[in-house]
Amino acid sequence: MENYWDLVYEKGIQGCYMQTELGHGTNLARLETTSTYIPETQEFEINSPSLTSTKWWVGGLGKSATHGVVQAKLILPNGKDMGPHLFFVQLRSLDDHTPLPGITVGDIGPKAGGGIAGQDNGFARFDHVRVPRANMFSKFAEVTEEGGYIQPPHAKLSYGGMMYLRAGMIPAAGWTTAKAATVAIRYTTVRRQGDPDGNGLERQVLTYPSTYYRLLPILSRAFVFIELGRYTTKALDKLLELLSKRDTSLLAEMHALMCGLKVLCSTHGASDIETARRSMGGHGYSAFAGLGRLYIDYLPAATYEGDNFVLDGQVVRAAGKLCNAVLSSTSAVSKLSITSAYLRLLSSNSSPPPVTASTWHDVSTVVLLLEWRAALMAKNFTKTQTKGDVDANVNQRLAKAVTEAFVAVQVGEMISNLIALPSEDARAIGRLYRLYLLTTVESALVDLFSVGLIHHSGAGDPTQDLRLAINALCVEILPNAIGLTDAFGFSDWTLDSALGVFDGRVYEALWERVQMEPMNKDEVTPAYDPYIRPMLQRGQAAAEEKKKLKSKL
Repeated sequence: MENYWDLVYEKGIQGCYMQTELGHGTNLARLETTSTYIPETQEFEINSPSLTSTKWWVGGLGKSATHGVVQAKLILPNGKDMGPHLFFVQLRSLDDHTPLPGITVGDIGPKAGGGIAGQDNGFARFDHVRVPRANMFSKFAEVTEEGGYIQPPHAKLSYGGMMYLRAGMIPAAGWTTAKAATVAIRYTTVRRQGDPDGNGLERQVLTYPSTYYRLLPILSRAFVFIELGRYTTKALDKLLELLSKRDTSLLAEMHALMCGLKVLCSTHGASDIETARRSMGGHGYSAFAGLGRLYIDYLPAATYEGDNFVLDGQVVRAAGKLCNAVLSSTSAVSKLSITSAYLRLLSSNSSPPPVTASTWHDVSTVVLLLEWRAALMAKNFTKTQTKGDVDANVNQRLAKAVTEAFVAVQVGEMISNLIALPSEDARAIGRLYRLYLLTTVESALVDLFSVGLIHHSGAGDPTQDLRLAINALCVEILPNAIGLTDAFGFSDWTLDSALGVFDGRVYEALWERVQMEPMNKDEVTPAYDPYIRPMLQRGQAAAEEKKKLKSKL
């Protein structure tokens, strides 16, 4: 690869990552593309043995990429399949951009809803394409000149690159959600509906509980996910440093964590953008609002880099293994990392905190409650799994609980670290972080009842104090809502929304966009003469005939 770095840096070549196939996506082990080593020429032969082995959905491949990093099954000269490995393959000529011999490449066509229209997702098929032995990525595994195979220190080392991509999706979810929150909060602050107050002004839409209850938790998640992204980036840097020394001690747990965080953030991201759009009423459906396009472009995040429902299984598999270890031996607790620290609760003499009205005002207790939820659910899962009595969506519930426990601990630390900020800023952001924790608990109420952390005594609603605490936080946050969205620093160009303009002149901006609409170029549509006019004339003539008939009766 050293021969290519200058070309990459100067954009002399354009690359793409070629993993997904027409017949397989998430199941990496079942990819069909092969790379067979030929010791006589010291080359690999890349081949697509079937229609379903066609590389598919590859971003930038359709019309742009000159080279690709191809995931293919490594086949040794003795015919042994060593599983997926990475190979660097030139796809197109650097002289005229035509596909190289043996390579069929093109665009897969439009995506649902017109999303990601600017991305040329493509397909590629290989017909026994040869590449030099040096084109195999060999940092951990290697094929010798004679065709021998040097094993990597860990079978899942190839997941390292994918984890980095998933880590990047966490702050990306935060920033995308931040755009939606900014547009919706700005617009609902300007928008007024309802009976006039003493000053003759209608009520700001944002001040209605049904609106701020939807938008302020979205704002809180944006702040949390952006900050969480900084943590995951540092954690991945540490992991890759260890991997460079062939130390794989953190690999399995970090893989599970990134799977869980990817699922959590992308699921909230897609849901939050649509919730923000709907909070803006009818105008939110206009393309000029910007959130419809933001939603349809973000929606694939729930599928790429691992389908969310499949990744849940990765999280649960890791949690179950660690839980069994803790239940089997108290010594396993000392080996728990920060990502699985919630399991310490299963081997200690401590008991879950009692839930009272004051619980929701104590950050450490709320965090502990979410950790207990994850620990008890993991314990119940290991027991029911042994009996084979497992329900259909246990993976989704347990993966969410485990991931939210980890995030809750991080949010608790974020709150502690606010001491470094000016007091007013610390209070404003601290309220958002607390709102994140309380709304996380609210969404987990079924789990909390199921594992016995909240009890119904028969004397009123045990969740009412929680919901009142959420409402009180929202009311405290409201005066700073615009300032908190301005803190993201989005320009009007970046938001590209008539309803989210910084100066608040949303109606003027929407009017100007409409005037530039191509359909308004002509007062009379070109369709009038060939289609509309004949129809109207026929209808008018028929109506006139009916009128004459009625007058004769």
